[in-house]
Amino acid sequence: MVIGRIHSIESFGTVDGPGIRYVIFMQGCLLRCQFCHNPDTWDTKGGKEIEVDELMADIQTYLPYMESSNGGVTVSGGEPLLQMDFLIELFTKCKELDIHTAIDSSAGCFSNTPFFMKKLEKLLQLTDLILLDLKQIDNDKHKKLTGLPNTHILEFARILSDRNVPVWIRHVLVPGKTDNPEDLKRLSAFIQTLKNVQKIEVLPYHKLGVYKWENLGLKYPLDNVEPPSEEVVRRAIDILNATQ
Repeated sequence: MVIGRIHSIESFGTVDGPGIRYVIFMQGCLLRCQFCHNPDTWDTKGGKEIEVDELMADIQTYLPYMESSNGGVTVSGGEPLLQMDFLIELFTKCKELDIHTAIDSSAGCFSNTPFFMKKLEKLLQLTDLILLDLKQIDNDKHKKLTGLPNTHILEFARILSDRNVPVWIRHVLVPGKTDNPEDLKRLSAFIQTLKNVQKIEVLPYHKLGVYKWENLGLKYPLDNVEPPSEEVVRRAIDILNATQ
């Protein structure tokens, strides 16, 4: 029996995949994004331990809402791929009930080692959609923004494309950090090399999670950064959706 560590649950999610979603926020993340609104998910030993059967019992109470809206279950985080054994068991049970499955991932823990890839291949067979967060195309800027390079993340995106796993690309638009037009053009060019992208979402930066940094005794690194204007958001949407 596989035990998972979860941070929280949102039973009527509407922004993490199609339809009404049962969203499970997993505990643990390797990235340290300067704009993270859930820093309380970073600790891999935090959160609540839970069994798949307990989750499935709760999920089934929301089946009518999911079925009527073509929704399903989304596993977010934190970083879900840190707990692939748990996801495999959870999604296996979901598929027995014909529930649409999605993963919201930044792929910060991706590794092309045989050990990781064997589990990933099994998980992808049970996954209907990946919401892939591409935070910054420039590797040096990505390191400064998240603490890690992006080379393995871009490799993960290519693997999903090679296996034709449906993907929605997500890009958090942070003024002065991820909104440079040239960076956005490079990101757009990369996305166009992928053959599995169904949608590109631009998520405007917000400061709703600043209080969590304060509660954890952490200094919020973007304290002077304000959310982008509608004009800047529209420009980013146009660039990322433009064809070369």
